[in-house]
Amino acid sequence: MTSSSKYPVTPDGRYFVVAGRLWRTSNPALVPDTRQVLVGQLMTARRQVGAAKKAGDAAAERAARAAVDAAKRSLGERGPVWWTDGAPDYNRRLVVNTPYAAWYAALQPAPLAEGLQ
Repeated sequence: MTSSSKYPVTPDGRYFVVAGRLWRTSNPALVPDTRQVLVGQLMTARRQVGAAKKAGDAAAERAARAAVDAAKRSLGERGPVWWTDGAPDYNRRLVVNTPYAAWYAALQPAPLAEGLQ
């Protein structure tokens, strides 16, 4: 995913931005086949969350949410960071409150001058 896509990715590839918030990307070192299996598990678990909520089954929902968390941890999106340079984790933080603020601000379109609309 590039900076021009719907969800811009930070220059270091560690996060993508949704609604001004950073979300950790999957570990790029994962073997593609492994990544595909894990994404499949994540999607299955997410469907199970929805089904459990619809059924009003709290125990099944808890189990499904635990499966979502396990898949996300395996993908590197949660838990210990996948990079090794000691940089802190800004997952789920507002991008304007992180070192990525200037990069993100530069992506935003300039406001139209009043009267030129």
